[in-house]
Amino acid sequence: MDRRKFIKHSSLASSLFFVPSFVKAFSSYITAETGYKRLVILQLSGGNDGLNTIVPFRNDEYYRARPTLALKKEDVMALDTDLGMHKSLLPLKKLYDKGFVSIINNVGYPNPNRSHFRATDIWQTASSSNQYLQSGWIGRYVDQFATAPYTALELDHSLSLALKGETQNGLAVQNAHTFYKITQDPYLKNIASYQEEAHLSEHNLGYLYKTMIDAESSAKYIYETSKTVSTSVNYPNNSFSKQLKTTAQFINSGLKTRVYYGSLNGFDTHVHQENTHKKLLKTYAEGIHAFVKDLQSKDTFNDTLILTFSEFGRRVKQNSGHGTDHGSANALFVIGGNLKKPGIYNNLASLSDLDDNGDLKFEIDFRTIYATVLNKWLDVNHEAVLFKNYKQLDFI
Repeated sequence: MDRRKFIKHSSLASSLFFVPSFVKAFSSYITAETGYKRLVILQLSGGNDGLNTIVPFRNDEYYRARPTLALKKEDVMALDTDLGMHKSLLPLKKLYDKGFVSIINNVGYPNPNRSHFRATDIWQTASSSNQYLQSGWIGRYVDQFATAPYTALELDHSLSLALKGETQNGLAVQNAHTFYKITQDPYLKNIASYQEEAHLSEHNLGYLYKTMIDAESSAKYIYETSKTVSTSVNYPNNSFSKQLKTTAQFINSGLKTRVYYGSLNGFDTHVHQENTHKKLLKTYAEGIHAFVKDLQSKDTFNDTLILTFSEFGRRVKQNSGHGTDHGSANALFVIGGNLKKPGIYNNLASLSDLDDNGDLKFEIDFRTIYATVLNKWLDVNHEAVLFKNYKQLDFI
């Protein structure tokens, strides 16, 4: 069978190129060596304004830099004597007060890039600013330590670079039932006979054949496992909360997935930032609160760590459009039931001693956070994933 005929017969070929071909044996359990802890990574896409999220509400420099955009003290929920949360984050503040949130300030990397696409690539691949990698850090974790095709899932219709490995990938699954139905296409169900007839090799799309078989097996397992669990928790009616609800369903059903990846878009607030940012933070906080409540209801919260980042922060000084432009260092949230250091992990960087672009100077390299999560939470050697030895932090 030639390549053209093979693709013509397959209605799934193009969509399933996003699904990995796994060379390791399919496994329905997580090995004792890697444990049962789950990591949920959430990206605030577009560059969240960290200074109007975790607010230095007693700092005169903040109000001088943002004469119309700075939050009034009454619009801030104090966390300590210097920093507070935007009032739209009230549901997150409730988790913070219970010791479930650690706020890591001034997270970034040397020579930061302020392009959305390049900055996102850097965060997703864990590269240096002048280094270009074709694999993501989660994908490389899958390469090294995966026991099944569903070890890492992205709650979206396509796969981010973060989950693409050098030899294996994660899976993009928005809805378990829909994913399962797609893989039940008659051609896919009968593909074994094509393989026997054509003796497909790597050259004539044997790779695609293996990809489809792995997709079908994974889809059936994900659907059959997750459909046994429902929730009584009320989630807000938006796409971000839908991602979190599906993630909770997967976790609470006992799905043997180690890493989940989701995102909330819209944070590129160059103009008229105030109302947009307020709504986005409310969406994030309400979704997270429902998600944690859902996990607690099935006693899975303590084994789940939630990491929230954005590809960069915003400039300290507001612009003429009553918004903020692309910056660098930013605040990062770690949420979980077993945090070693909940609360404010480190002080905010100086607002008077800025870098040459008017940005906060970074203090903590984001890759040290990845390294800590890999070593202390997922119980693997971070050097195998990040290609370098990084300092370990103390938030878990």
